[in-house]
Amino acid sequence: MAGLIRLFFHDCFVRGCDASVLLETADPNSATEKFRIPNLSLRGFEVIDAAKAKIEKVCGNVVSCADIVAFVGRDATYFLSNKKVYFDMPAGRYDGRDSFINEILFNLPPPFTTVEQLRAGFAFKGLNTDEMVTLSGAHTIWISHCSSFSDRLTSNSSDMDPSLKSTLQQQCQSNSGSDNTVVHDNKTPDKLDNKYYKNVLSHEVLFTSDDALMMATNTSDAVRANAKDTNHWEEKFKAAMVKMGAIDIKTVANSEIRRVYRVLNTN
Repeated sequence: MAGLIRLFFHDCFVRGCDASVLLETADPNSATEKFRIPNLSLRGFEVIDAAKAKIEKVCGNVVSCADIVAFVGRDATYFLSNKKVYFDMPAGRYDGRDSFINEILFNLPPPFTTVEQLRAGFAFKGLNTDEMVTLSGAHTIWISHCSSFSDRLTSNSSDMDPSLKSTLQQQCQSNSGSDNTVVHDNKTPDKLDNKYYKNVLSHEVLFTSDDALMMATNTSDAVRANAKDTNHWEEKFKAAMVKMGAIDIKTVANSEIRRVYRVLNTN
């Protein structure tokens, strides 16, 4: 279920919340967003497919795939928070007609991002620094490939908690050469809560970008505030999800409501 929140984030941060991340074909000269790292590890497409098929059968072609991505992101938040974090998600999005593989890396912050790059990247999407820190809390339910943080397991410059580092070194070992996956939060991995911020403070996080939140006064202050008051963070998370869901909304003039999530309409 955590994959549905990640799917929502990855959709909105590239070309806005327009379901471009779902497309398997669009421009004959370019592969789509779906087929490039880090989107290769996205999950939840079958949920979108099932929801779209049921809505089409009952309502016809009136609810966009972009809205469905936003709604399932909202619903996943609700269930993963033990039904504590619920909010109204506005509707009215349209589905984009374009999706380009070469736009992924520029728009999605990689795991080695600095705090300055994080602030700039989120600001480019209309989200402020506190909203960036707030949304980062979703990492508490994430699963990551070991390759995304392997440098922190071998580098002497990493300040990762030694016990966590030792555990991860064992979990990431692979005789077959496969890129193993691990949970971000080994305390409450299936619960959307403020444990992420406590992990940041105790250096029990995977990514360089997580650790980077302590490298600036305003972000470290936000981490401490979120770690101290879970209700405060939950309220901010609701608002930040809604605001993210409004990034670069398409209109009927330059988009459509897809009948099938993975392909453009043919007429």
